[in-house]
Amino acid sequence: MQATLIHAPRDIRVETVPDPVLSTGGDAVVRVVAACVCGSDLWPYRGVVPTKHPHRIGHEFVGVVEQVGADVERIRVGDFVIAPFYDCDMTCANCVNGVSTSCLHGGWWGAEDRMGGFADGGQGERVRVPHADGTLVAVPGGEPAPELVPHLLTLSDVMGTGHHAAHAAGVTRGTTVVVVGDGAVGLCAVLAAKRLGASRIVAMSRHESRQRLATEFGATDLVAERGNEGIERIKALFDGIGPDAVLECVGTKESMDQAIRSARPGGVVGYVGVPNGGAELPIRTMFNANVGVRGGVAPVRNYVEELLPEVLDGRIRPGLVFDLELPLAEAAEAYAAMDERRAIKVLLRP
Repeated sequence: MQATLIHAPRDIRVETVPDPVLSTGGDAVVRVVAACVCGSDLWPYRGVVPTKHPHRIGHEFVGVVEQVGADVERIRVGDFVIAPFYDCDMTCANCVNGVSTSCLHGGWWGAEDRMGGFADGGQGERVRVPHADGTLVAVPGGEPAPELVPHLLTLSDVMGTGHHAAHAAGVTRGTTVVVVGDGAVGLCAVLAAKRLGASRIVAMSRHESRQRLATEFGATDLVAERGNEGIERIKALFDGIGPDAVLECVGTKESMDQAIRSARPGGVVGYVGVPNGGAELPIRTMFNANVGVRGGVAPVRNYVEELLPEVLDGRIRPGLVFDLELPLAEAAEAYAAMDERRAIKVLLRP
């Protein structure tokens, strides 16, 4: 089959690799209908995260189950399934406690699982899925209409991650919110805050196309300024105090500083930006203002069943973050387009 590998910074190749093989009894093989490039994939692409040897890449996909192991009970051949950006059993203590990213038996795509089998990367034609009964969520009604697929694909990562930022920050009806970051996760965080009933949502964005989508998703205000100027602008929008919640969706030192100093005294920062940019927590600043910080790697598998019905009936349309679609063979162009900010998020179809 064909799959995407990263060889070095800015060196993405689609190559022929071995077909996946069932090996543990509890696994499944999924034919990928759609995959995508994530903002976190850009860290190794840019060389921020080192690539020591060529390896599979990609962790977001939806598809059709082609094979299941002998021990699989819930997932069936022919199911159209959503896969989170990691595998998990959904039965261990951490999964049950809502933190499936810390599954005691789970792992990550593009690596060997804890039972010695290989879990393919998500940007390929097929994927062997460990812990199929826990990892995968079957979409009711079988394979959906093509126009629904992008919206379902966001549940594998960015919509659930945006929701995690809002959930961690305690967003509820009437909450005032600022979102730092206008990538796919930040835009989904705007949508998540709107869905949870936020009364005012400020999107920090400098880009017209992203500003338009943020507004469509529920942003009531837009702020283009950054740093001290941006913080002053935010404070001015909220009576000189700041919002109840700030959703940090970037992962750099500057974005975390922006988020913490923008929150009102007693406010909460929900952070989901992958911290590969030197993010730090200024404890004295947080202490003085009683600002809380909650979040981390988003346990999106725990949120799929909550969000899926609203995607299926059209109440939320997070797939609008995909503004470019390419065949899998052009994965290198997909990375370049996102790196150069010519696209918010790129959908790949094998």
